[in-house]
Amino acid sequence: MTAESNSNGGQPQQVNLQQIAQQFMSGLQRHFDMLAFNLASREAVQEDRYNQRVNTPRIMPAAPRHQNFEQMQAYARDLLVRQVIGDSLNLIVTAMNNAHFFLALVKATSANKDVTPDAQKVAQAAQKAFIPAPIDEKFNRLEKDYDIMCELEDSIISLGFVMQILMQQGGIVKAAQVDGEGELVIELKTVELQNSGDVDGQAQGKLVDLRKVFREGEAVVFSDLELQLVLVSVGAFADSLFKSVAKYARSVQDGA
Repeated sequence: MTAESNSNGGQPQQVNLQQIAQQFMSGLQRHFDMLAFNLASREAVQEDRYNQRVNTPRIMPAAPRHQNFEQMQAYARDLLVRQVIGDSLNLIVTAMNNAHFFLALVKATSANKDVTPDAQKVAQAAQKAFIPAPIDEKFNRLEKDYDIMCELEDSIISLGFVMQILMQQGGIVKAAQVDGEGELVIELKTVELQNSGDVDGQAQGKLVDLRKVFREGEAVVFSDLELQLVLVSVGAFADSLFKSVAKYARSVQDGA
């Protein structure tokens, strides 16, 4: 579906699901590439180069507070984990908000590409209520209003808990974040090679779940690979979401 909207208060803006999905995935890829660059840079940095850079200005803002190489390695690592988790949650919310506005337009217009002023107002009102909703409520509204069940919903909720743990609890899991089994579980998407499906001598791969489990009292720690898989999982979530949105649009159109 392609629809017109002036939700920004200016000229009508075309809402195209394929374009929304492509722009989102392009942005996500930039996050993935930047993470790979940061991880590679951290692996390559040497203590003498750090000290040389520190001393180049011949002055510091607060020299007694200067941190040595090992301290900065730990600090930079902690900062990177927070950034990846925070960016991932922001990306997920962006994908859900964009998908919801498209869904609201489809529902209000019965999948008609011509959007009337009344239908546009209905869609905008639904979007206005959806945007400030917490992430768990967003999932509930997508299911209730559009019958869309999101893949990785539980893991995304767990990522929200992880961010809370990192920002407010010193990185230590508490009882409030674990389930009835005493676990905080995140399922990350990874690739499993399939030897039986070789094409041109290259093994084929498929996405499978990698279960990451934290228990009460444990510190939240992610390996470099797991941080990359967080972004891969965001991509898997978004791909599934946009496909579900397209399926909903087709069902409404077929029933119109």
